[in-house]
Amino acid sequence: MGRVLRGSTRRNLIAIVAGVVLAGVPLLAFNVWLGRLIDGQRQIQVDNAALRAVAVANARLSQALTAIGDLSAQGVHSCAGDAVDRMRAAAFLAAPVKQIALLAPDGTSLCSDISRPVGPLAVLRTQAVPSYPGVFLDFVRVSEMETMLRLRRPAGAGGTQIAAMVPLLLLLPQASMEGGPLKAFAGIVSRSGAPLGGAGERPVASHGTILSARRASDFGFDIEVVALRDALPPEYANLRWIGNLIAAAIIIGVAAFLMLLPKRKADDPVSQIAAALAAGEFVPYYQPIVDIRSGQLNGAEILVRWKKPDGTLVLPGAFVPLAESSGLIHEMTRQLMRRVCSEAGEAIGRRPGLKVSFNFAGKLFDEETIVRDVRRIFTASPIKLSQVVLEVTERDPIENLAQARQVIAALQAIGIRIAIDDVGTGHSGLSYMLKLGVDIIKIDKMFVDAIGTDRNSTKIVETLVDLAHNMRMDVIAEGVENFEQVMHLREVGIRSAQGYVFAPPLPGSAFLQLVEAIDPIGAGQGETGRAAA
Repeated sequence: MGRVLRGSTRRNLIAIVAGVVLAGVPLLAFNVWLGRLIDGQRQIQVDNAALRAVAVANARLSQALTAIGDLSAQGVHSCAGDAVDRMRAAAFLAAPVKQIALLAPDGTSLCSDISRPVGPLAVLRTQAVPSYPGVFLDFVRVSEMETMLRLRRPAGAGGTQIAAMVPLLLLLPQASMEGGPLKAFAGIVSRSGAPLGGAGERPVASHGTILSARRASDFGFDIEVVALRDALPPEYANLRWIGNLIAAAIIIGVAAFLMLLPKRKADDPVSQIAAALAAGEFVPYYQPIVDIRSGQLNGAEILVRWKKPDGTLVLPGAFVPLAESSGLIHEMTRQLMRRVCSEAGEAIGRRPGLKVSFNFAGKLFDEETIVRDVRRIFTASPIKLSQVVLEVTERDPIENLAQARQVIAALQAIGIRIAIDDVGTGHSGLSYMLKLGVDIIKIDKMFVDAIGTDRNSTKIVETLVDLAHNMRMDVIAEGVENFEQVMHLREVGIRSAQGYVFAPPLPGSAFLQLVEAIDPIGAGQGETGRAAA
């Protein structure tokens, strides 16, 4: 009897081990995939920060170089006459420039645009700028707390030079792409790797895995961004924690696995998203779109946020990729539309000039039923179909352009307008513009940051604007952060824009207050009330 029990126990133990192994393999594979997804997203964020920093540094140093080049062309070769006044005017117009000065052959300052010099200078490094013959770049220590970059070029016969100084911190990112503080170290290094200055505290490997990106500038140095993997962004760390928890729960015995199965399902990120959809936890945030010529509110782009029961907000980067890969993006998009109709439908419907834009995954344009669903949602709402814009992003490729074109034509036939989002960052922008028959293009923040300061970016934007206008498309600029950018956008012919210079994404209540403040029309006033306002 005891021998039988021991044999049975041994067989059960083998079965338990085999069950754990067979059940754990898929979960471990999922965890590996999730880890790679998370690390990939983090690396992309670091790469984008480095690319953006190089673009900004090139733009600001080019602005400084243009300023001293113009002064040299005007004949500012000495301190005589109105040379100082000309230097002051140039420094005022070139926003990144801290000081413009004429230098003697030995490097001492002869005169400058300011009555008091910036301080005793210690030249840490000097190098020629390969892209600009005759131009030199100095790394100058002004004080223990401040380093500046000095661009200089010949200013005529006699060995005098004209120089412009730009604070090093103006060339480095101080904020993340999402608008919060940059949780990384950003620094300038020589092409040989010697550190020349930086912002933030460089992370060390003993505190975790380090991610880095390094990009070359046009002025002979590199910009490096270094971050701890677990420091950005926290939403991805939560996903990794969930994946590890699921895998650990499965690798316990079969009995423990059966007991923890409900918990496993609850902790699965896709199941969490499905449960949050059922609970109505995904809410719309509204980023205003403004007419930059008249100041009138044109509408808003609807951005999704996951508002958990404890009040915390999860940004879309943490859940939208999983929603798309799992197919939950379909219901999420429809639910978001219904939520906007419910909370803002009356205010938007009473203002026919306002438009609401929804981000649409490319795969949604492969569904013929989407036309019926969109019509059903908005027909029962005060929001007219002519007030709805659907945005397809360049980063989300459309597999079947012919099918998508048919769906887009059907949507346009009922009054809906179609936009291409993030134009310029992918590889299909012109193809989408030509083949999909869209109504609007939205120029990505990367080009807006460099417009007016980087010649190549400005030319690309001008070309896109001309092409869009020739094809009878509207243009909207995204990610506008200051009024200097607004002025440049006006100059290249762009009329509509959105970004933090106007307002961040707002919850429904705040957006409705903004609408009422800008366009306070009462019931029944219609366009007459709008004109009076």
